[in-house]
Amino acid sequence: MKVSRAKAEENRRAVVKEAAKLFREHGIDGVALSGIMGAVGLTQGGFYKQFGSKDDLAVEACEQAMAANIDTLNSLINSSNGDVMAAIIDRYLSPEHRNNPAVGCAIAALVADVARREGPIRQSFENGIRGYSEVIEKALSRSQGETQNDMNALAILSMMVGALMLSRAVEDENLSRRILEAAADALPGSSKTAAFTEQ
Repeated sequence: MKVSRAKAEENRRAVVKEAAKLFREHGIDGVALSGIMGAVGLTQGGFYKQFGSKDDLAVEACEQAMAANIDTLNSLINSSNGDVMAAIIDRYLSPEHRNNPAVGCAIAALVADVARREGPIRQSFENGIRGYSEVIEKALSRSQGETQNDMNALAILSMMVGALMLSRAVEDENLSRRILEAAADALPGSSKTAAFTEQ
């Protein structure tokens, strides 16, 4: 039975969204196409009607994940009544975020994969880093009442991403938590109270 154009587009969006989650959780090479397609109730045979290759899907999934993360941070800025930079740091450097890579920061989850690849995925990843940096600049400006240069934002982003990656790489729960807390303590205004959730 032929699938309508609207249904095909709905299926495509579902595949990209699921791939964005699975890639963040298991890495790009750690997920088979059959696993992605099966997770949304489709067969692997339908994949190539929608995408040229797994790498093409990885680019779209990376862009979708980055955009969702940036939207979440912007929403946090717009809804926060207090220090928005502290709210971002607390949310990002939380055990909840550490424990849920599938719905968390795409930079921390995918940086090792992307660093070993070439082509469009690196450009989409770079665009995402710039987007995160711009959000952090906005939060710094709101929190501190002055314009910050992008190096401050990049330093904060680098520390948060690095701390999150390290906290996920160790077995010792106490050490993992200390890594998150040490990074938060070194950054402006963390209260370590917010939990991280992502759609």
